[in-house]
Amino acid sequence: MSSASLPLYEELEKRGLILDASSPDIKELLNEKKISFYIGYDPTAKSLQIGNLMAIITMRRLQLHGHKPYVLVGGATGMIGDPSGKSAERVLLDENVIRSNVEAQKKQFAKFLDFTSGASNVASIVNNNDWIGKFSFIEFLRDVGKRFRMSEMLAKDSVKSRLNSEAGLSFTEFTYQMIQAYDFHYLASTHQVVLQMGGGDQWGNITAGIDYARKMEGRQVFGLVIPLVTDSQGRKFGKSEGGSAIYLDPEMTSPYQMYQYLLNSDDTSVIKYLKYFTFLSLEEIEKLEEETKNNPHLRLAQKALASELVRFVHGEEGLNASEQATKLFFGEKIENLKDKDLQAIFQDVPSVEISRSELDAGIDILELLSKTPLYASKGEARRSVEQKGVSLNNSVIESITLKITTQSLASESCLVLRKGKKNYCVVKFH
Repeated sequence: MSSASLPLYEELEKRGLILDASSPDIKELLNEKKISFYIGYDPTAKSLQIGNLMAIITMRRLQLHGHKPYVLVGGATGMIGDPSGKSAERVLLDENVIRSNVEAQKKQFAKFLDFTSGASNVASIVNNNDWIGKFSFIEFLRDVGKRFRMSEMLAKDSVKSRLNSEAGLSFTEFTYQMIQAYDFHYLASTHQVVLQMGGGDQWGNITAGIDYARKMEGRQVFGLVIPLVTDSQGRKFGKSEGGSAIYLDPEMTSPYQMYQYLLNSDDTSVIKYLKYFTFLSLEEIEKLEEETKNNPHLRLAQKALASELVRFVHGEEGLNASEQATKLFFGEKIENLKDKDLQAIFQDVPSVEISRSELDAGIDILELLSKTPLYASKGEARRSVEQKGVSLNNSVIESITLKITTQSLASESCLVLRKGKKNYCVVKFH
C-alpha cells in the first residue's frame, strides 16, 4: 500500500510522528471521523521558528484529511512561560510585546493552513487571553484551582525536573499547566475540540487538560504528542551552528540561510527530517534513503529537504533565490543583482562602506583591498593578486593595476571581493 492510500493514523506512525497517545480510540477518530483539534503556541517572539514547523505541518496533514485545526496563540500563557523542557524561567515579556507577537504569528500561520475555504474544516485562530484574561485571581483559584490536586501536579515530569534543579520553579510557572488545562476544557465546550496535540514535552500539560475536562463535565477528550526534533548529536533542531534560531520570517532569517541550514543536515538525520517535515511520499523518501546510502556525496536527500521546506515557507521565489545564492557561493559570477538580494545572500559576510565618489573617480584594486578586513596592507594584497588568489564578483582578478569603477558593481551599489575560496567581503558604496 502506498503512503498516499494509507489511513492517516498509519501514515503518521510510519513517519514516526506519534510519540504517545492518550487512547487507542484516537486511531478511529483520525481515520474514520472528522474532528476538531488544536495545538497551542506561546508568542515569545515575533516569528515562529523552523522547529515549530513540524507541528504546523502535522496540523496541515490532518486538515488535508478533513479535520478542523484550531491554532491557539497564548496571549495569556505567553505572559507566564511554560516550564516544560526549560532549565530556567523565561524572561517575562511586556503585554504590548506579547500582543505584537500574536499579530505577527497570526500572519505566518495563514501561510501554512487553509483559513479561507468554505469547508467545515477551515482553520481558526483563537487567543487564550480572550477567556483567561476575564478571570480575577480569586475566581481562577476558586473555579479552576480547586479541581487540581498538588500530588498530581507535582508528579508531572516538567515540574519534577525543575524542582530538583538549581533554578527551581516559580509559583507562576507552576500554575501554567492549570491554564493550559483550562484552555483544553474551554475549546472542548465551546468549539467541540476533542484532541490536543503538541511536542513530547507537552505530555504533562495535555494530560492535565484531559483530566480537567473529565472532572468538569465528564467529557472525554484526547491527547497526542509528536517527537521533539533533534539531530544525531541530540542537539535541538532549528539552531544554527552559532546557536541562533532559524526563524520563518525572511527578515530575521533569509531563505538562503534556511536553505543552507537544511542542506547541512547530517546523513543519519535527513531521512527522519524528510518524513517529519515534507509531504513527499514514503516511497519517494525510501528512494532518497537508498541514494544517500549509495551516493552520499550527491546529498540528494538534503537537497530535497531544503527545497521542500524553503518552498513551503517562502514559496518558489524564496527557493529560487536560495538556489541562486548557493550557486554564487560555489563560484558562479555575481552580476545584475538588486542590493537587497545581494545583501540578503551575503548578510553573514563582513562588509565595508566606502564613499561613492571614490568609485566614480576609479579606485585602484590594491587600495580597495587594503580597506577591507581581507588584507592588512597593500603589499599583502599585491602578493595575493599576483598569485591569482583574489576574485571580484567571483571572477579572478588578473592584474594589480585593475581600476574599480561603477562597471565593477554586482548590484546598484555593491560588489563582492573574495580571498581564496571562502573569505568574502561585501563593499558598499554610498
